[in-house]
Amino acid sequence: MGRTFFSRFSRWLRRLVWLVIVILAALLAFALLRPAPQDLPWTELDLGQPIGLFTGRKLTGLAEDGERCRALLRQAGVVTEAAPIAGQGQCGAADAVRIGSGQEMLALAPANVTPACPIVASMAVWKWQVVQPAAQRLLGASVERIEHLGSYSCRRLYGRSEGNWSEHATANAIDISAFVLTDGRRISVQRDWPVPGQEAIFLREVRDGACRLFATVLSPDYNQQHHDHLHLDQAQRGQMGWRACR
Repeated sequence: MGRTFFSRFSRWLRRLVWLVIVILAALLAFALLRPAPQDLPWTELDLGQPIGLFTGRKLTGLAEDGERCRALLRQAGVVTEAAPIAGQGQCGAADAVRIGSGQEMLALAPANVTPACPIVASMAVWKWQVVQPAAQRLLGASVERIEHLGSYSCRRLYGRSEGNWSEHATANAIDISAFVLTDGRRISVQRDWPVPGQEAIFLREVRDGACRLFATVLSPDYNQQHHDHLHLDQAQRGQMGWRACR
């Protein structure tokens, strides 16, 4: 009886010691290899931080709290004002915003565009963390402004009379057509995408970088309808990590 109890106690004690060793090793590994805040799902989003594993999901999730979205933009130095779109039926955007005049940090042209706030927040991260570094490295200049073909459009996908509604119907998308550099050059999706060169490399790099931030990114590689722009949207499925990148 005594031997049996001692044997069981010894086995239990050895298991406990190994468990403690494993836990201590895990804690040590975490301390040494601690992920950056943007790589963790429970940390607060910071638009000024490098892109992490969960940045895209957090950006898509801003659709649930427009006030928090605008606050994050203010903290990052982008001033916006609410510009809700009261459309009919499926066509409305309660969290649409207009970027304040003179916002060099996120200069869009035309400037009177009113995307949903998560699109503006995602555009800010994209420009700062993807577009500017790529332009400086590949083209030797910074991006002064980003040209677009619009954000809000009350329509179904591809303008069909029936079927799913486009993310444009709620201003939850924007179509990017060109990038104007500080040296005056204009990098056009329509003109430069099919022509081999640094401009085409730049356009593909900013497309790929957008795929880490937006739920949907469609380029000329997708179909003819996108021959002249990059379509960027924050479809709700992005909160689950489901992304479309073409």
